[in-house]
Amino acid sequence: MPIQNIFDSHAHYNDGRFDADREELFASLPQQGVRRILHMGCDYATSLLSLEYQKAHPDLFFAAVGLHPEDIPQTGWEEELARISALAEQPEVVCVGEIGLDYYWDASRKELQKQVFAAQLELANRLGKPVSVHSREATGDCMELLTKYKPKGALHCFSGSAETAKEVVKLGMYLGFTGVLTFQGSKKARAAVEVIPMDRLLLETDAPYMAPVPCRGRRCDSSMIAHTAAVMAEIKGVSTQEMVDQCTKNAYTMLGMDPQ
Repeated sequence: MPIQNIFDSHAHYNDGRFDADREELFASLPQQGVRRILHMGCDYATSLLSLEYQKAHPDLFFAAVGLHPEDIPQTGWEEELARISALAEQPEVVCVGEIGLDYYWDASRKELQKQVFAAQLELANRLGKPVSVHSREATGDCMELLTKYKPKGALHCFSGSAETAKEVVKLGMYLGFTGVLTFQGSKKARAAVEVIPMDRLLLETDAPYMAPVPCRGRRCDSSMIAHTAAVMAEIKGVSTQEMVDQCTKNAYTMLGMDPQ
């Protein structure tokens, strides 16, 4: 029997790779075992789309809104952040994300990235909503801010060390893993899964990116999580369905919801 009860805790269906068949795909995902998707916003426009998908498909999508570090405008970022913050007030928005730090692509605006990240951590705490955090080549600064603000939420697409994973868990946060876990050479991610308690793990796609083995090279969608779950389950010594069920329970708990 195919894997059921999948909760994709981080996805981007606004991407142009879904333009040709987006609605058809949305209709098919529940038939492929997908129960829920937490959809991210990266700027004001994509945050609006996140809300749009939630309102059009309330039994499939939860909406997150946020300003991603790579999408901070060169000018007028305060206005962009203010508009996203107003969206975050809406009851349909259950998470502030995708937010965080990325020094891989542009290390010249570290201070601005930290300022915008801190402002969104404050926003999430004020609203009592969790965050979905992006951290790339910025572990030290990211952990410093998370330690300071102690938000609810998750580090998504976790690729750090087992030691960092333990520190994230100590903060009371969750860690999300993508199809990268299935790749050859994913020793760090697998080592992190080994040390993380079962009740702190999340499954995600980061769709359309990072399709798992054996789907590499294809556009990723939420139905492919079963492959990532199988590797995670093997590491933890449980069945794939048990792993999916646990991660779905964790996602609901992170959002402060009872499984529906």
